Amino acid sequence: MKRENHYATVSEAIVQLQNQGFTIDFNLKENSLVHYYQKYGDCFEIVDVYRYEGNSDPADEAVVYAIKSNKGLKGILVAGFGISSDTATTEILKKISI
Repeated sequence: MKRENHYATVSEAIVQLQNQGFTIDFNLKENSLVHYYQKYGDCFEIVDVYRYEGNSDPADEAVVYAIKSNKGLKGILVAGFGISSDTATTEILKKISI
């Protein structure tokens, strides 16, 4: 994966990715990516990843994932890492190819 941009903050990364068409706000529920009540299968690819570390608080650590499906859906998933990560998130993300 070739990274061409690095954004200074999580919010800047989200805005710029939205400008590139990543408009769906994905969440994780029951081992699936969801948007509102719609569950999606595992036909996704992680297009880009941006990791942010909190300057003074480890709880501020986050990862922004730009994700697209084989059907053209493009969205963003923001997840914690380090102290803020959870096993379910890790397991779901392992299923998505990079």
